[in-house]
Amino acid sequence: MKSISNPAWEQVQLIAKLADLKEEHYRTVLTLSAMLELFIDKGILSREELDAKAESLELQLDSLISASLHPMA
Repeated sequence: MKSISNPAWEQVQLIAKLADLKEEHYRTVLTLSAMLELFIDKGILSREELDAKAESLELQLDSLISASLHPMA
């Protein structure tokens, strides 16, 4: 039996996949946030160290993105 492509059904499937990804992303971020709070509570790292590292990584990422958008600069 040959399957006929149905664009509306394909959109429904795509939306369902997106919803699954959003749920997975939420759970990942929640777990990561909990771990970071535990590290701070236990004195393994400070909020200042975490903020500084996040800023450093953001600057590195911005630099990489800029270099890829302007390779001759």
